[in-house]
Amino acid sequence: MVASLRSRLSAKPILLTPGVYDALTACLAEQAGFEALYVSGAGIAYTRLGRPDIGLVSMAEVTETIALIRDRVGVPLIVDADTGYGNALNVQRTMRAFERAGANALQLEDQTYPKRCGHLADKGVIPTSEMTGKIKAAVDARHDPETLVIARTDAVAVEGFERAIERALAYREAGADVLFVEAPKTHDQLRAVATALGGEVPLMANMVEGGQTPLTGAADLEALGFALVIFPGAVVRAVAKAAQDFYATLRQHGTSAPFAPRMFDFDALNDVIGTPAMLDLGRRYEGGEPS
Repeated sequence: MVASLRSRLSAKPILLTPGVYDALTACLAEQAGFEALYVSGAGIAYTRLGRPDIGLVSMAEVTETIALIRDRVGVPLIVDADTGYGNALNVQRTMRAFERAGANALQLEDQTYPKRCGHLADKGVIPTSEMTGKIKAAVDARHDPETLVIARTDAVAVEGFERAIERALAYREAGADVLFVEAPKTHDQLRAVATALGGEVPLMANMVEGGQTPLTGAADLEALGFALVIFPGAVVRAVAKAAQDFYATLRQHGTSAPFAPRMFDFDALNDVIGTPAMLDLGRRYEGGEPS
């Protein structure tokens, strides 16, 4: 593992980062070999609240989620901090809370509040000057200089593509460590983002199945000049479809047997989450064995 997320983003290949929403998905993603994970605000809204990503999740709920995930995995965590949950002073409180919980990077966006998923319509954005103040506040508040501030602009859908690029440049000047232009509509716009913004700080891309941006693979994004790509909500869509199919099967047949080939059985899931090792550790402590 590299010394920091910052140094990893300066290296090849592109950092492919899956979305997670709890300790189990984080554990599974780490076991799959991913170098970093993206704690998705949308994923938390979908799974914890059963609601859409429209600003309903609180800072405290995300902080608790980060802490539970950090207790389970060791890889860097990139965390969706939405708008920072208020003004610049709220951003500073969010930075301190998320860092303490185990975040290695905070993504802040320039939407108005209540925000909504970046691939939904009818968004609004705050003035550029307000967002640059938030970025400066986050930079000033971080305890560890290796904690990254990712600046996201949603202006493509509100003010147009060129204005989004102007905003991103301003956010870079304000101290953002990574730039993220949300929801480019075409491959040409993805290429234009990299052309206009590449070189000084890493660039991040967001892939949403069925969203506004054409689904593009990591290798192709790297060729364009992106250093980081997230697939934030993919696991929720996969789990939701599997769960829907499971419940339909159980309701129809009165048993889970027809679905069994698509499931972990009891022992297999316990192996995945490390139950035997934890029970063995507990027995060692009960016997007073040395560490």
